[in-house]
Amino acid sequence: MNKLIEELKQLIITSLDLEDVTPADIDARAPLFGEGLGLDSIDALELGVAIQKKYHVKLDASSADTRQHFHSVENLAKFIEAQHST
Repeated sequence: MNKLIEELKQLIITSLDLEDVTPADIDARAPLFGEGLGLDSIDALELGVAIQKKYHVKLDASSADTRQHFHSVENLAKFIEAQHST
């Protein structure tokens, strides 16, 4: 899962054009929104599209579970692994 976490960190940086941010700057357990990385709803949409394209997973924007999956990089990695194991 560590490889997936690092891939997700890089995907976040690349897809959201985060300048001056490196994968090492992103805590895998820190919130992606609000006080953590500080992403907003537009970032969530862009990141969701990037994740769907790269990992071929289905996301439901209206699902409460999706909000939990996007809480942190670690949660995203767990979600992606769970989707690929089914």
